[in-house]
Amino acid sequence: MKRITNITKTPAAAKQREEAGFTILETAIALVLMTIVGLGAASLFFYANRNTVSEGDRELAMAVAQQQLESLRYLDFNDVSLAATAGSTTNVTRAGRNYTVLTTITDSDFVNGLPTTKTIRIQVTPALGGPAVNTVFGSVTVVWQRTAVSVGPNRAF
Repeated sequence: MKRITNITKTPAAAKQREEAGFTILETAIALVLMTIVGLGAASLFFYANRNTVSEGDRELAMAVAQQQLESLRYLDFNDVSLAATAGSTTNVTRAGRNYTVLTTITDSDFVNGLPTTKTIRIQVTPALGGPAVNTVFGSVTVVWQRTAVSVGPNRAF
């Protein structure tokens, strides 16, 4: 039997040995890239959750503003509760959340010394102390104008 001492590798076998698997460096780089992508996705979820909480506050604030507006809507135009004010503040609790309600009433369009139009501005802001919410985006302002039944200077019955 003849003994072969000089074994030569074929080019295909050498190439297969070089591409046998990933190196530690390649694996580490892949993990770093996947971590960066994962952190980006996690920050999007955090941002979406924060905006959902803020949107819930806006929805409840709008409900509070509409309720306050409806309570003023059924009053007589000359009622003491509709007297012009620079702003009155009240605190309201709805769904376990505290809100600050600022109501401002302004008289205008005077005829014979009496106002014929009242501008009612209701601003509802979530009070601090609840979930971390940016109150600028959680607040609601409703502006409503109410007119008297009387005839103005440019109209006749």
